[in-house]
Amino acid sequence: MKGVTQERITVDRIKAKKKSGEKITMLTAYDYPLASLVDQAGIDIILVGDSLANVVLGLESTKEVGMAEMIHHARAVSRAVKNALVVGDMPFEAYQTDTSRAAANAGRFIEEGGCQAVKLEWFDHCLEVVSCVAKAGIPVMGHVGLTPQTADKLGGYRVQGKDAASARKIIDHARALEEQGCFCVVLECVPSQVAEAITKRLSIPTIGIGAGRNCDGQVLVTPDLLGFSDQHKPKFVKQYVDVRALILEGLRHFRDDVTQGLFPDEAHSYRMDPDEVKKLY
Repeated sequence: MKGVTQERITVDRIKAKKKSGEKITMLTAYDYPLASLVDQAGIDIILVGDSLANVVLGLESTKEVGMAEMIHHARAVSRAVKNALVVGDMPFEAYQTDTSRAAANAGRFIEEGGCQAVKLEWFDHCLEVVSCVAKAGIPVMGHVGLTPQTADKLGGYRVQGKDAASARKIIDHARALEEQGCFCVVLECVPSQVAEAITKRLSIPTIGIGAGRNCDGQVLVTPDLLGFSDQHKPKFVKQYVDVRALILEGLRHFRDDVTQGLFPDEAHSYRMDPDEVKKLY
């Protein structure tokens, strides 16, 4: 597939897509090669997700990744991207352990990481942080429903808002985020009816992950989409290709060629001029 050429996506263009009814696409990326491919595919938003804790660094929880790692990966992604809006995912330590540091850490994603916006998850002091970051002139994407950084307080990784009372809280959270200046809100692991209600009530776009088809856009963790891991995947993940199988095939082929003396062959080797070779002996 050839790359899609387009103008650089901005926050205003993302907001305009809701008004025009055009669906928004969003995927994660953590390094230069993957970000380059996602960008060439014409994806609107690339999230430098804190999911790198799990899928890249092998950590158990997204809470374990910090600013140093996130900025490092954000830089790599930003170097690759020409068209998409790059959003830096604020790690737990960047705003939940000390809210007074939130604006400064968000600024690092812009100034050092090369991102155009940041994302943060709902927590007890979320509105205070969003207001502070937005007033600093940094576009903020919110995140409600299942919030992985505080999943332990939600009963684990499970669907949120399954009853009317909890659904209303999520709806209220989303509306409050819009009021505090968020340009977009991620809805994770909520019933499709709840996501539809939020999408209809908000003037800013909603991006769903496990939230049904009625959101203004959709996001997935790219390694899940590509089948890069053999670990358990949530119900909402659709695997479009099996890259893991292709990689294993290539790696095993290399192993066999080397052990059987088939690689490197003449086509993959360099040769000296015969007269120069004679001078060696």
